[in-house]
Order: sequence, then C-alpha cells, then structure tokens
Amino acid sequence: MTEYINTLFNLENKIAVITGGSGVLGSEMAQGLLQAGAKVILLATNEQNLKQKVNKLSEFGVVRGYKCNVLNEDNIKSAYANILDEFKQIDILINAAGGHVPGAIIGLDQSIFDLNIQDFKAVTDLNLNGTILPTLIFGKTMAEKKSGSIINISSMATQRAITRAVGYSAAKAAVENFTRWMAVELAQKFGNGIRVNAIAPGFFLTDQNREILTNKDGSLTERGETIINITPFKRFGEPNELIGTILWLASDAAKFVTGTIIPIDGGFSAFSGV
Repeated sequence: MTEYINTLFNLENKIAVITGGSGVLGSEMAQGLLQAGAKVILLATNEQNLKQKVNKLSEFGVVRGYKCNVLNEDNIKSAYANILDEFKQIDILINAAGGHVPGAIIGLDQSIFDLNIQDFKAVTDLNLNGTILPTLIFGKTMAEKKSGSIINISSMATQRAITRAVGYSAAKAAVENFTRWMAVELAQKFGNGIRVNAIAPGFFLTDQNREILTNKDGSLTERGETIINITPFKRFGEPNELIGTILWLASDAAKFVTGTIIPIDGGFSAFSGV
C-alpha cells in the first residue's frame, strides 16, 4: 500500500517553478514540494526577501531563487534560460504571483464610482498577465516534451461578490477562465500529458490582508468576524493546508484532472449563510 501511494504521488527530482515564491503562500508551497522530493526554483521581485527564503528552504532540498518581475517578458525569459541550463527541464509551474492593489479596493466611505481605473488596470495586469506571461514562456518546454502540470491561483472572490475587492475579484475571475481555456488548448494541441488547474484559497491570514481581518490586538475586525461566521470551519486557513492539494495536482495522482478550480476554503464557498 505505501509503495503504491508513494508511486502515485511521486515528485522525486521533478523541477518546480513558483512565481511569487517569496510570499507566505508561495514559500509554504515550495517547502511542501521540497519535502516531497522536488527541486524548486523561486521567482520574486524582492531580492533580499528571496535570498532569505532560499536560505531557509535549503534545509529541505535543492532550491534556487531568481529575481524576476512576472510582468517583464525579458526577466521571465532570462530566468527560463537559467533554469533550463541547470536543470534541463521544467515539470511544474505554480503561478503564485499576484495580490491586491490598494487603489483597486473600494474604501469604507466610497462607492464603485470612486474607483481609480488605473489601479484597476494595475491589479488586473498583476494577477492576470502575471499568470499568462509565465505560462506562455515556461509552458513552452512542457509542450515540447508533452508533459507537465501548471497550477494557477484563483480566489474565493470569484465564487461570490466580495465587497470592496472589485479589481482583485475581476482579475481572479479572468484567471479562472484562462485556466480552463489553457487546459483545453494544451490538451487538444499537445496531448493529454499537460494539465492546467487552479486552486481557490479561502481566507488565509497573510501580510496583505491581516490589517483588514484583524485588529492590532489580534481580535477580529467586523469584516473578519463576517468571514468566520460564514465559514463552516469557523477559522482562517493555515498556509500549509494548501500543500496537500498542490502535491496532488502536481503528481500523477491527478493525471486525468485538468481545467478544474479546487476550493480550499473550510466550506466558505459551499455555505449560503443560512
């Protein structure tokens, strides 16, 4: 039994690239992949933070880090060339770069008509184009060898209207559509060895949302309380709770799974609130 499970989920010596790799969720996924035997390359814009993450994660296996802006095609191509030069292949791509842009969030004393359209474009660029560009560049080597797993990051903001987060919600909805579209495109033109899926995390406490969900004393804000009340598990997620789904989607255990969006949300998307 153990041998069968190990074979099914085997990621030994697989090469995984994670954009946004120095973030809380990206680095947690990196650790999970390293502990499963994969070799991991982190891409991030903050060079100092990236070095710290690489040093910390090196105890778990082979890890590299490259400074890379996922909206800069030349940056991505340079990282791509360096990775192929050292590792010769790319088996897994996780597009974890993304996040909010403050100006694309409707303030408490604002309405949609106060939206700064330039900030809306910026958050769309970061989340959507920041997923598409790495996929087109790193995905090419997967198409050539006709195998690989691409995992995008969606959000609960696409499942239902999350007040105030209009830009982020629209961008992540587009990521979901691109995930399904790319899954079909690659399967039809390059065979059934390449899979494209996404995870949709529920509410996890990160540096980006901590001030919105918790007060300085650690108690919940009104928004935080609302979220907990309509999350059946009655808590926020822990970053390491993403790992199981990532390992499944990255491995042969999910080799007939493509074009899906997997919620990891403590039941948030299933609950009507009644």
